Amino acid sequence: MYNKLVRKEVMGILEKEVGSFLDKFLTPIEKIWQPSDYLPDPSSENFKYDLDEIQTFAREMPYDLFVTLIGDCITEEALPSYESWLMSVDGIDQEKSGPTWASWIRSWTGEENRHGDLLNKYLYLCGRVNMRQVEITTQYLISDGFDIGTSMDPYRNFVYTSFQETATNISHRRVGTLAKQSGNGKLAKMCGVIAADEARHAKAYKHFVAKILELDPSEMILAFEDMMRKKIVMPAHMMRQSGQKAGELWGHFSDAAQRCMVYTGQDYINIMKDLLDEWKIEHITGLTEKAEKAQEYLMKLPNRLQKITDRVSTPDLQFQFSWVKD
Repeated sequence: MYNKLVRKEVMGILEKEVGSFLDKFLTPIEKIWQPSDYLPDPSSENFKYDLDEIQTFAREMPYDLFVTLIGDCITEEALPSYESWLMSVDGIDQEKSGPTWASWIRSWTGEENRHGDLLNKYLYLCGRVNMRQVEITTQYLISDGFDIGTSMDPYRNFVYTSFQETATNISHRRVGTLAKQSGNGKLAKMCGVIAADEARHAKAYKHFVAKILELDPSEMILAFEDMMRKKIVMPAHMMRQSGQKAGELWGHFSDAAQRCMVYTGQDYINIMKDLLDEWKIEHITGLTEKAEKAQEYLMKLPNRLQKITDRVSTPDLQFQFSWVKD
């Protein structure tokens, strides 16, 4: 169990810098892109041509890649769960005025919300998706909630968001790259701008952890170790489709993403290495004995995970998702 009073004190110290965090890592609403910037304009003379282009390329997308795109959209659409979870984290007070951690969460959520809006409209227009089934999955995902293993600890939550934002950057960027290779320029641009947002957000959460490591290094490293022992689960791990139990669909979605090389076990290891380097975990000194052991565990973990990943094979059998009309 962690010391809540110390966590709140550290969060209070960092809260004084939230205004600069907002300026540095987020983009003013009037300047940032909006979904309509990348979607066909129904009032335009070119609308029918643009719509036909979207539908043609959507029909040509490989099944696993298309399913991964839909799953990424559903994950983005479950933002109400993520915001409500973070608002309950120790050290976050929604009633405070001025630039606060609550201000950060609301502003971050506002940026993230655009991702689901853009992808959802694209999927609706593409003509290949059973939107009702997608909407059922999304509603289930929000209704079922999730447990990402962080409790209400801000340290663990910031480790999680550092990892998860990096993972979503990889996933969106890869879908965009594969779309571009097939000539699907519109989808490539959509995924590209979403990926860029995720990269900025990942940078922010990594920065928060780095600041905490300066103030409370032993406890921050212990929180990092705890999250990696549990293994980072993606926020959509409770995903299901109609007729299934909570979480029953996640494995099939994960297999599809792995088969099309959008997000793999190797990516998990690479993110872990990136975080170790970013936070200079190996070089942190002045730790408690328990934290030193955690530090040693973390530095050895990538090699351990590599041995496991090298032995694991991805199922070849495609699962038939109710999301796709094919």
